[in-house]
Amino acid sequence: MCAEYRAKARVRETAGTTMDAPSNTDESLVDFETRATAWLGEHAGQAPPDYGAILPPDLVARGIAWQRLLYHHGWAGIDWPIRFGGRGLTVDHRAAWVRACAIAGVPAFINMVGVVLAGGSTMLFGTDEQKSEHLRPIIAADRVWCQLFSEPGAGSDLAGLTTKATADGDSFIVSGQKVWCSGGRYSDWGILMARTDPEASKHRGISFFLFDMSLPGVTVRPLRQMTGEAEFDEVFFDDVRMPATALLGPLHGGWGVGMATLTNERGSIGTASISMTRRMDSMIDGFRSAGSSLGAVQREQVIGILSRGRALTMLASRQGPVASTAASLLKLGVTELMFDSANQRASISGPAAMLSDDPAAKGLLTAPGGRIAGGTTQIQRNLIGERLLGLPSEPKG
Repeated sequence: MCAEYRAKARVRETAGTTMDAPSNTDESLVDFETRATAWLGEHAGQAPPDYGAILPPDLVARGIAWQRLLYHHGWAGIDWPIRFGGRGLTVDHRAAWVRACAIAGVPAFINMVGVVLAGGSTMLFGTDEQKSEHLRPIIAADRVWCQLFSEPGAGSDLAGLTTKATADGDSFIVSGQKVWCSGGRYSDWGILMARTDPEASKHRGISFFLFDMSLPGVTVRPLRQMTGEAEFDEVFFDDVRMPATALLGPLHGGWGVGMATLTNERGSIGTASISMTRRMDSMIDGFRSAGSSLGAVQREQVIGILSRGRALTMLASRQGPVASTAASLLKLGVTELMFDSANQRASISGPAAMLSDDPAAKGLLTAPGGRIAGGTTQIQRNLIGERLLGLPSEPKG
């Protein structure tokens, strides 16, 4: 069923997969950004709406077409080596491209899991063969990727994962389950963390794999959320035979690979100030509609939320293109702000917030998920306390 979905959704094309772009690796940031802005001004109409880091299931075909257009015109893999289809520019050039896309309101790439996580990890830890096999197809949109990390019993405590990859000659046999997978039903490949040494301590017995989602024994099922949508999937592995060449990095050393991968994720928020400004504008519009009907207490609460938002916008403007632990401050702040804002809007809407077609109702149902996605609120507080404030580590049970 999943293979059929991918076959229908992908509509593979060969047109546009050959890059036709300038090869000037010394281009100044100013010239680069000027050219990027001009190109986006001409082609933004061909882009899907800016859906953020994760490609929604109903925009797969448009996302692939957009990524192929970017690759064809030299706007994909900005800081990747030329031999793998990139432009050979700097991380600052990449940040300039992402910023220009945020201003234009279009996706900077097809999805974060493929371009940032799978691509970045393969660049850091991959063999020459793995880089040659995977990197160009990622930015040419010939392969869409998903993330296979979280499990029913190992979400916040990722090191507690139990999905096994047992060595068997020149293969690994994978068995277990993953959950909260974005894009599993339409992805061709996934980045997988699985336990390869059950006798080792939980952080030391994990390996990291580049996993082919078309292998026999893989089952993907959509997860229905309380909003009525199904953005995520659960993935089951029934003794899936995976080639040993899928291993990325050292055997049993997948925890280090995975942490480097997640650091890439949390550092890919260089345009956070732009998105925060738009969120603030949306919040202001939402609260403004209530107008003079707000009581004194509600006005004070709204002002408090907006003041926090402005402070977070300023914090976001300090986040550069390179990951840092300080990104946890922004993640935690934005998550809690959006949660409080959703509750405040529902409170202002009153009984209307109980109706399914009221925007406040959907915001109220969606808000709790932000405290889980991308690293739970509890985990972010631990990171801030231990790594930024120097507090003692949480006791290990």
